[in-house]
Amino acid sequence: MNKGFLIVASFSLAFAVVLGALGAHALTMVLNQMQLSSFETGVRYHVWHSFGIFLVHLIPAPYLSARARKWISWLFLIGIVFFSFSIYLLNLRFLLGIETFAKMLGPVTPLGGGMFIAGWIVLAVALIRTKSV
Repeated sequence: MNKGFLIVASFSLAFAVVLGALGAHALTMVLNQMQLSSFETGVRYHVWHSFGIFLVHLIPAPYLSARARKWISWLFLIGIVFFSFSIYLLNLRFLLGIETFAKMLGPVTPLGGGMFIAGWIVLAVALIRTKSV
């Protein structure tokens, strides 16, 4: 079990809760329904994959190697940054004054989704390769 990843996942979850509350309260006044829905999607995937990091560190060692845990955790973290944070920034671009910069974020979102998918595939393959205990 890597304590560092558990700490990062804990802070990531705390930040996701803050962003979820922001979206549910403050942003309802400034974002349209489509933007709010998109923002909520970013929060939802942020939470799921932060919990995913916890999940991989709770699987007993005979079933998942330390190397696989590290790969999966990094893929999920990179996915959170690329997917969720690009969605946050895309929807808040006018409030943050980053309209020009935000144009570059569109292609980043699917890369983050790909990282999430890769993390789950690495988990599945690692579990398949494990000999029964």
